[in-house]
Amino acid sequence: MNFRSMEAKRTKGESKGEIKVNSTPKITDMKEINIASLNKKALSMSFEFSTKYDPQIAEIKIGGEIVYLAEKNGPILNQWKKKKSLPENVSVEILNHLFRRCLLKIAYMADDLQLPPPVQIPRVKPKEA
Repeated sequence: MNFRSMEAKRTKGESKGEIKVNSTPKITDMKEINIASLNKKALSMSFEFSTKYDPQIAEIKIGGEIVYLAEKNGPILNQWKKKKSLPENVSVEILNHLFRRCLLKIAYMADDLQLPPPVQIPRVKPKEA
């Protein structure tokens, strides 16, 4: 996985009330590539991962490429060309990986912009008497 672009914009100052955070991964393109070191063909998928804050106080976007090794590239590539979608088993694996890697990056960027993190961080509370 390679990150190609990162953009974080805070559009407004302080926001009062509840802030909702929504993160969305999206595969934007796919092609077959050769991996010479493994002597195999793989799928290279371009992606965008965006986190939006509601009310519209900020947006964070990450773009990049993820390389996927499959047993057979043909069926995955054909489905992408016809429907712009992935088979469910591939989609689950790719999207889980994107959420793990991108949300960590976005959490750091959100902290720098003094925004709520895109995921809930556990909080330790004192014991009640």
